[in-house]
Amino acid sequence: MKILALLVILVLPLSLAAARPTNAHAGAPTFPIRAAFYYPWFPETWGPVSNRYTHYTPTLGYYNSNDTAIIDDHIARMEYGGINVGIASWWGQGSNTDNRISLLLAEAHSRNFYWTLYYEPALSSQVASDLTYIATHYGSDPNFLHVGGKPVLFIYTRAVSSCADVATWEAANAGQFYLDPQVFAGYRLCPVQPASWHQYAPTSAEDRQTGYSFSISPGFWLATDVAARLVRDPSRWRLNIQDMVASGAPWQLITTFNEWGEGTAVEDAVQWQSPSQYGVYLDELSSNGHGLRGVAQSSAAPMPVRSLASQSSPVQPGTRIPALEPASSSASAFATPKSSPTASAEAFTSASLAIQSALLRRAWRLLPR
Repeated sequence: MKILALLVILVLPLSLAAARPTNAHAGAPTFPIRAAFYYPWFPETWGPVSNRYTHYTPTLGYYNSNDTAIIDDHIARMEYGGINVGIASWWGQGSNTDNRISLLLAEAHSRNFYWTLYYEPALSSQVASDLTYIATHYGSDPNFLHVGGKPVLFIYTRAVSSCADVATWEAANAGQFYLDPQVFAGYRLCPVQPASWHQYAPTSAEDRQTGYSFSISPGFWLATDVAARLVRDPSRWRLNIQDMVASGAPWQLITTFNEWGEGTAVEDAVQWQSPSQYGVYLDELSSNGHGLRGVAQSSAAPMPVRSLASQSSPVQPGTRIPALEPASSSASAFATPKSSPTASAEAFTSASLAIQSALLRRAWRLLPR
């Protein structure tokens, strides 16, 4: 009986391992998807110490986007707000933002969180090369968002602003990516249509693109403006969230998680802290606009436990480039991405199966004949 019990113990893990899904993207979120525009371009865009190029003070300080502890913290905060996808601003091959995408993906490997890119460069003949690069470097990562079996790519307006641009993109794409460009006047009439459409309009509290997306913004106060163009109001924000959820739109977009220069961040700041320690804007997202998290709690919610990560060498911030466009630099200036936890898990599973198989053969030889 002992030997039979041993066989059960050994065989069961083998059968469970064999039953695991082989599709790396099988756990990706399905519609409706709540996603937030995300900016991995700090400290370059903080500006000098005398002018941090923002009217607000992030609770985490003027952080470095190379810091894996910061990335992990950001993912945890987005998850708290019901955000399961980050749309990371991407400025081309070899740019600062490009060099950090591997860091973002690696920190998501232990979570049910996904990333995609926001293509920001102007439309040029470089598009085909960029699509190949993104597909090769990031598209197969288990935490790169896929919809309908295709890696997702959002496209900003400077890269597509006419029906002719859409046709150019679709020709270069050749069906490889799920493309989601920013809307423009008459976009629904284009003879060539991408997979979906979105609007990026942070000066508007709400934007509905029926059948495609619903976007909301907490406020807009550009660093160089004397007054806000969209004033922050948590009560209004609560209603915006309710409208977004009620819309049932496939893409429910938050503009933005951390665009501090334009003052559109929902990330926690000194100016809107709450008992939960996540800030009132993420509190409202967490409760889908029912206002329960930050008000009803008698004590602070426990923050996720994070491993300590070595800070990368401090980078001296330079003068911010006009139009909030981050400068690029060589890849050597940034931290080396972590090794993939997925690869480590596969190696561990392989070794475990080999040991179990050996023990099984040994136990079989001990059975009475």
